[in-house]
Amino acid sequence: MRSPIKTGICSFGMSGKLFHAPFIEAHPGFELTVIVERSKDEAKLKYPGTKVYRSIDELIADPEIELVIVNTPVQTHYEFAAKALAAGKNVVVEKPFTVTSNEAAELTAMATRKNLLLSVYQNRRYDGDFRAIKAVVETGILGDLKEMEIRYDRYRPGLSGKKHKEGNLPGSGNLFDLGPHIIDQTLQLFGWPQQVFADIWTMRDNVPSDDYFELLLYYDGLRIRLKATVMARESFYAYILHGNKGSFLQQRSDLQEQQLLTGAIPSVGNWCQPPAAADGLLHTEINGEIVKRETHSSPGNYMDYYEGIYQCLTTGAKNPVPGLDGEKTIRIIEAAFQSMREKRVISLS
Repeated sequence: MRSPIKTGICSFGMSGKLFHAPFIEAHPGFELTVIVERSKDEAKLKYPGTKVYRSIDELIADPEIELVIVNTPVQTHYEFAAKALAAGKNVVVEKPFTVTSNEAAELTAMATRKNLLLSVYQNRRYDGDFRAIKAVVETGILGDLKEMEIRYDRYRPGLSGKKHKEGNLPGSGNLFDLGPHIIDQTLQLFGWPQQVFADIWTMRDNVPSDDYFELLLYYDGLRIRLKATVMARESFYAYILHGNKGSFLQQRSDLQEQQLLTGAIPSVGNWCQPPAAADGLLHTEINGEIVKRETHSSPGNYMDYYEGIYQCLTTGAKNPVPGLDGEKTIRIIEAAFQSMREKRVISLS
């Protein structure tokens, strides 16, 4: 039996504490070998059996490490991922993958040349609410889909103080922060769009980066609207689908992040149940009869991503989120900014 994959995490901020370390620690196929924490000692207290380094260079130089998780600010993703690949390490990169599509393409090419894994952490593919949407699309229960909207509403009138997300830096702003989630979900459902039109705006005073966006993606016979705001004290359905037979509305209801914040321990099995109350509404026609009922989403599990990484590294299974997927997301973000600057629809070749 293969020994666990020795893994190092580049940062112990929120993403390291919630979305990476607990899953690597809980999965029997991985060993949480190293965490980089520049000055604090929280990682050592939480994971006493794990080495703590003060720099990413130390992590990359460690000959034991087989997999590096690059979960630092996006402005550093290209540099650290390139260093790790050059050192012969497999790499998982947090979203957004990179600041530019050229950087994304270079990393993908480097991983291919060196025959290494390069994967983008897109945990929202594994939300229970998105799984409900995917099932509706795949079953065709709404007939021919004509329109879909995905919203990521938040109420954050104040500033977070995180310059890499809200500062005047390349890769900052809401489109880079939340856009990759819902753009990636759209690409998973419908593939590459033909065109994009975008409205990107800053709603709050004294914020140098965007905090609102609305993207319209054009497909043959289908329109997809992607929207995010920081001024939604009262949120609406996160997913709205309309077809020629009916509609489906789904709340953003996955509880994994909430449970992780309380200290829940994830597992390969269904460790986080969906909400007890109905979180969706189906109104359609089935076998000639009109059906209108509330629905319940199935459990989500972010561990499925790391199970996919494990299978890819040990059995040659498909990369759950290859670098090319991340590159496509950044290309759409770049086209959206071009659309905003030029005030026109941008074709996506």
